[in-house]
Amino acid sequence: MRNYQFPSQTAIYHGKVRDVYTIHQDWLVMLASDRISAFDVILPKPIPFKGQVLNQIAAIMLDATKDICPNWLIDVPSPNVSIGKKCVPFKIEMVVRGNLVGHAWRTYQSGSRKLCGVNLADGLKENDFFPNPIITPSTKADAGHDEDISKEEIIAQGLASEADWAVLEKYALALFQRGKEIALKQGLILADTKYEFGKIGDTIFLMDEVHTPDSSRYFYSESFESRQFSGEKQKQLSKEFVREWLIANNFMGKEGQVVPEMSEEWIDTISKRYIELFEKVSGKKFVPEIISEEKVESQIIESLKKLLII
Repeated sequence: MRNYQFPSQTAIYHGKVRDVYTIHQDWLVMLASDRISAFDVILPKPIPFKGQVLNQIAAIMLDATKDICPNWLIDVPSPNVSIGKKCVPFKIEMVVRGNLVGHAWRTYQSGSRKLCGVNLADGLKENDFFPNPIITPSTKADAGHDEDISKEEIIAQGLASEADWAVLEKYALALFQRGKEIALKQGLILADTKYEFGKIGDTIFLMDEVHTPDSSRYFYSESFESRQFSGEKQKQLSKEFVREWLIANNFMGKEGQVVPEMSEEWIDTISKRYIELFEKVSGKKFVPEIISEEKVESQIIESLKKLLII
C-alpha cells in the first residue's frame, strides 16, 4: 500500500477497499484498490482489476444519475481514481431493497417480520419482489460492523433531521428506480443497493460509489420468474457469491473465526465475475489497464492542476 503525498494534501485515510486523500479541506482523491472485504473484514489477497471495475462503474452510474441529485464526482483521471468534492457525510447508509435477499432474507428466515422498522409480509420466498422498494438503513461504523437502524432512531439520534431524511428518502428511491431501469436494459434486475450521502452547506450530495458489485446485487431478468417458480437458486451478479463462499467455509467475520485460504484459481474466478458484472451492467467491453504508481501519481497531479485545485 503506497502512501502518496500530493501538493496541498491535508489528510489521508485508508478504508477497507479505498485510500482517500484530502486536498486542502474541500476535495478528495479516492483510489479504488484491488482489496476486497466481506463481513467488514479485509480478505488477505487482492482481486486483479477489482478497483478499476468499481471505479469505472461508479463513474458511469454517477453520470447517469446526476439529473436526480448532485453528486461528489468531478474527474476520473486514472482507471482506479476519482476526484471530487469533500462532503460532511451522514453516518448512515441508505440501503434500498427491491427483493428479499441477502441480509434481509437471513433476517426474515430467522422468523423476524420487521427490518429497520419496516414491516415485512408473511409468506415470502427468498428473492421475491417486495410490493414496493423499501429502505432499511444501517449505521456507518468507523470500525467494526454496521448496524441496522430505523428512520425513527436516525432522527431521534440526530443522525439526520426530519427535513434531511425526507430528501435522503426521496433521492434514494429515485436513484434505485433509475438503477433498475438501467439494469433492465441490460437484462438485469437491481435487487438491492446502498447509497451514501453528505452535505456541503445546506445541499445534500450523493457520495461514494453507485450501483457497483460491492454496493449492489443484480439478478438476471430472463430466468428470474422460472427460477422463482421452481425454487431454483437465482443467478446473480454481486459480491454475494464471495460471502456465500465464506459462510460455506465457516467464516462470517465473528470473533475467533479464521478467513479461509484463497487459492489463485478462486481469486481468478472472483476477478472474472467482477469483469462480467462491469460488462453486463455498462454494456461496454472491459479494457484492463495496468498503470505504474508513478504514472497514477502524475495523472492525479495533472488533474488537480487542471481543476485549479492546486
